[in-house]
Amino acid sequence: MADTNNLLRFLTAEAKLPLAAAIAQAAGLQKANLVTIEDLAKTDFDTLKAASATEKAAKATLAAAKRVSIKRKRGLPETTASVPSKRSRVDPAEIKSPADVEAALVLPTSDLTEEDLEAIVLTTNRAPLLLAFAATLVKHTIPDQPPSSCLSLAQAVTTLNAQAKAANIGLANTASAEKEGWGHGQSLVKVMTRDVRVLKRWGYEWKADPKNTTKDIKTEDVDQKPSRLSHNDPSSSEDSPALLALDLEQLKRLDSPPIVSVSASTAGLTVYHADSARNYIKRPAAEIAAEREANLGHLVKALNLLFESWSVVLSSDDLDKRAWNWYVKLKDILDLRRPK
Repeated sequence: MADTNNLLRFLTAEAKLPLAAAIAQAAGLQKANLVTIEDLAKTDFDTLKAASATEKAAKATLAAAKRVSIKRKRGLPETTASVPSKRSRVDPAEIKSPADVEAALVLPTSDLTEEDLEAIVLTTNRAPLLLAFAATLVKHTIPDQPPSSCLSLAQAVTTLNAQAKAANIGLANTASAEKEGWGHGQSLVKVMTRDVRVLKRWGYEWKADPKNTTKDIKTEDVDQKPSRLSHNDPSSSEDSPALLALDLEQLKRLDSPPIVSVSASTAGLTVYHADSARNYIKRPAAEIAAEREANLGHLVKALNLLFESWSVVLSSDDLDKRAWNWYVKLKDILDLRRPK
């Protein structure tokens, strides 16, 4: 851990410090020449506290250093992030419960205060920003949907936006699957003013059972009646089914039937899969994954603060209508909040 990047990676991944706190902590440790795990593990608490930004950071740093030092001596991996897999997809063979699947798909969030968030500047491409923007929006406009549905719908919006842009600049040689009628008859959900064809997962129970009993995924045919879900629609009540956005272009390529049935596994369905969407937002190389995870958490928290500030005065439909305009003009997320 000889340089700043390694020190920051240790503080965020192992000591679990937010990025802003990790930066402040790293500065103090470097001044005290405490830059290796071995040095940190051997340092007494008072010395480490004097070099730390806060007492909380000192405790977290010392505990993590000792833990990692012991793992090194035993030849164990220091953290799951240090042994990356090619794809961190949710493995249905390992996760049996729908509640566990959904818990694995929750986007990170930040524990920084609003004041600290205002001092952070993130640089990102538009596609992952739109994906995070839409997924967080759906949490507020269709609040009864699980994380997998929020990510699936957000991926559909991101793809539809890219297709529309390609058509506008003359890169699309053929009509879209939507315009050719693929998915006709499936229910529609409006996300950021775009119509998304969805599959309803009737009987999918993802909420944790209060008696700690695992609920299995049930299967039924997809609702074949076209409908629109909205905040004022009875079908968007607490009992409405979890949704998955249909990938109409894939449906067209495979020449599949327009009506799809739900199965216990979504692996073979022509839908936008939530784990793929989550991985896309977090696609950076392993060596900067911890920093990107923290940054994503800051972004998600800022978006939640934005939508929460308006949700008290706007209906879900009005909030959705405004969201696209906010995204297009986006420069500072927190400046878009409703004035207090």
